[in-house]
Amino acid sequence: MGPRFLVYASCALSIWGDRMWHFAMSVFLIELYGHNLLLTAVFGLVVAGSVLVFGALIGDWIDRKPRNKVAHASLFIQNSSVTACCVVLMLVFSYKAEIEQMWHGWFTVSVFCYAVVIILADLANLASTALTITIQKDWIVVITGDNRGQLAGMNAAIRRMDQVINIFAPLSVGQVMTWASNVIGCGFILGWNLISLLVEFIFLSRVYQLVPPLAVKSQQNAGEYVIERQVELTNAPTEQKSSPEMQRKSVTKLPLCFRKMHRMLCTCRDGWKAYYRQSVFLAGLGLAFLYTTVLGFDCITTGYAYTQGISGSLLSILMALSAFSGLMGTVLFTKLRKHYGLAVTGVVSSLLHVSCLMLCVFSVFAPGSPFDLGIFSLLTSKNSSLNHETLQKNQLHIYPFQRNINQPILVHGSDHPESYISIILLFSGVILARIGLWSFDLTVTQLLQENIPESERGIVNGVQSSMNYLMDLVHFIMVILAPQPQQFGLLVIISLLFVITGHVMYFIYAKKYKIKETVIQTNSERKPQNPSV
Repeated sequence: MGPRFLVYASCALSIWGDRMWHFAMSVFLIELYGHNLLLTAVFGLVVAGSVLVFGALIGDWIDRKPRNKVAHASLFIQNSSVTACCVVLMLVFSYKAEIEQMWHGWFTVSVFCYAVVIILADLANLASTALTITIQKDWIVVITGDNRGQLAGMNAAIRRMDQVINIFAPLSVGQVMTWASNVIGCGFILGWNLISLLVEFIFLSRVYQLVPPLAVKSQQNAGEYVIERQVELTNAPTEQKSSPEMQRKSVTKLPLCFRKMHRMLCTCRDGWKAYYRQSVFLAGLGLAFLYTTVLGFDCITTGYAYTQGISGSLLSILMALSAFSGLMGTVLFTKLRKHYGLAVTGVVSSLLHVSCLMLCVFSVFAPGSPFDLGIFSLLTSKNSSLNHETLQKNQLHIYPFQRNINQPILVHGSDHPESYISIILLFSGVILARIGLWSFDLTVTQLLQENIPESERGIVNGVQSSMNYLMDLVHFIMVILAPQPQQFGLLVIISLLFVITGHVMYFIYAKKYKIKETVIQTNSERKPQNPSV
């Protein structure tokens, strides 16, 4: 029951709950809105936009408050929000018929229920982001101390748990929802969160007691901030000294709400500035660029797989293989880091990632690929009536959700495509690329952990989360602009360009890192060995 074991157990419970909730939430929103993806898309935009806006504020809050209070508050807000959301969903599903019969107030009641569900789920996601930054980006750094090997081992172990749980957690709640009902599924998640809240609270409190350095943060950071601020004011010219004082006086004249808004905006500005001036800025930005891709097992890739005749059962097997590939990536990371260091590990992982994704590009032009750029001319041409008929012939026919999931949901003219070579190449590249992807992700994660000062660890990681969600939004915008399966090949090519751009940013950082390392080593060798000299 040492600190590392307690952290592992707490992270496993938290990840399991998050995976179950994310899977169930997507199903619940579809059920609420009558088998339509609109509510799911709205929820995705709200979640991404909220982290993008509040990421720096969350990080600043993590830096200013004691570690135990941040962890406990994040844990309580996350689990209580999910619990409240489950209660609302259980009421909506139980009295859905009565609500639909209220013709005069149906629209108002429905919109109110949708808004409450999305707000509570978004609040839970923000708290989950804060808890992840606190435990996985700060606590484990303090627990391992200066031992970078132990830090790499804990990062890899948590990522392995995430990959394994990603297989079994959705399966567990999915079986409950399938064999019982959505109401029972909500109750199952509700009970899990209440039990998980109690166990995680006890485990994290025990870790805080076993590791005394965790309690040092607040006083140390406050002292550093006061000293730095005094130095800045002392060295500043007279004109620059008076300017902040005048700005402060002008701000104090504003109403309280405007002062709070001004403080929040300044915090966000300072957070992005702190992120930009980090030595690992390019490495973090490169990791964010990897989020702008359709080459992953999300709803976009799943939908495209259905259009190519891939059944739900086969897709679940492919997702399991993807998780196993991610586990191999964590093993590769630990081996490479041990023998060659972090910088070289990132370079090797980048090359492996890009080389595997080339199979996806080959799939665009392989037999069986629906790739056709001519659809763009059909959509933009002036002859709308003729184009509408032509488009109807080339589009896929969508069957209802009640169709057996073991059969292809979307078919193109016949039950199967002309050739499976394209889809085989696509998923081979996606699955194999997970090895390099997760190894690269762990590399950048540890670089951020080792090089970000403790006083800025929260706010910089908060801005990093904002960047990740921003680039994720870009990939959804790409899909909105090119939603047809015939255009998916273009999205694959654009995704590869974003991935290559991200890795090029890391190469630039790695080159600077190696030059800096060489200079430090040369200077240390030039120092005299005899202290008396």
